[in-house]
Amino acid sequence: MRAGEARVGELQRRMSDEGIDLFIFNDADNITYFAEYWNYLGMEFGRATLLIVPRDDPPILITPAMESEMARAMTWIVDIQEWSDGSGAEWARPVERVLDNSAIHTIAIEPAKTNSQVLDLIRSLCTGKVLKDGSHVVCAMRMIKTAEELVVMRQAGQVAAAMAEGGKSVIAEDVPEYEVALAVIAAGTRKAASLLTDTGQGQFHSPAVYNLQILQSGHHTCMVHRRSNVRRIKHAEPVYLCFCGIANFKNFKLGFDREFFVGEVRDSHARVYETTLKAQQAALAEIRPGAVSEDVNAAAEEVYRSAGFDPSYRTGRSIGYSFLEPPELKRGDKTVLKTGMTFAVDGGITVPGEFGGRVGDSIVVTKNGFDYLTDYPRDLTII
Repeated sequence: MRAGEARVGELQRRMSDEGIDLFIFNDADNITYFAEYWNYLGMEFGRATLLIVPRDDPPILITPAMESEMARAMTWIVDIQEWSDGSGAEWARPVERVLDNSAIHTIAIEPAKTNSQVLDLIRSLCTGKVLKDGSHVVCAMRMIKTAEELVVMRQAGQVAAAMAEGGKSVIAEDVPEYEVALAVIAAGTRKAASLLTDTGQGQFHSPAVYNLQILQSGHHTCMVHRRSNVRRIKHAEPVYLCFCGIANFKNFKLGFDREFFVGEVRDSHARVYETTLKAQQAALAEIRPGAVSEDVNAAAEEVYRSAGFDPSYRTGRSIGYSFLEPPELKRGDKTVLKTGMTFAVDGGITVPGEFGGRVGDSIVVTKNGFDYLTDYPRDLTII
């Protein structure tokens, strides 16, 4: 049995417990999770891909006709319903057929992850039916990672470390930022390629690193999410590399940040960075089964306050198939940690107009604490 098939079986069991007759997915990450199918078209191109899971019957995958051959090669789902541009009601027609069933009373969706066009159609077709938010059902399933999933996430960590090493290898005075980003892309792609095969599901995974990297140097490190540009790195400057949007491997997405200093490090910068690292490590020291999410965050915030800095953002977020999954390590999140949860755990301080110090790792909660998924040196490093 394929992993996705087992997941759908578990979803249907939970749907029965919740009194849900039908679940409609539009979110690409959940379609990957359940159908083991990922495509490259979405509603930004006006082309919907949908997964419909009845409680008591086999699931249905709705896909653009141009991608139907790829869908059949990738997914375990037998009922694939394709549609073509400009033909009838396009992707709406198969949805209408499914919902035109008097036996279906309660329908679950994920409102926050459903495109507005899809959501409007579903609502229009649900007159006399109950439409409910089923996000919590899926979140509970995806929150704990299996041993097989953790193998892939550790491989993603290897790709992330290769990216960091590739970027570090070209950082120097007078090097433009974009050259660092290019080195990151090349190193990560080559490492990912070494972990892939061109058979089975492997033939559908690309090793290519994509998305614009978050990268800044000098005082621009105050701009937490600026991308690389043509600015040239100078002596005694920090160079910050965030891999959170690009450390993706086999559909798993990690969080990972590193910072380097060129030639030397100013005392004020060293103090900020060391405090940042101390805050991250204080948070990590709290991670274990039974810990509460907001308490992990509080440990980091105490380090910031003790050093005279104001906390400005969360300490961590759950990771997996999506860039952001619940729970989060932040104030107000009272989720109790369990073995198998995975998080990106960060330390970060911004001194406006001067410097930003940041470090981040991905980890998995173990029965005794945690293990790193991104195992790469994090001490203050001068290049």
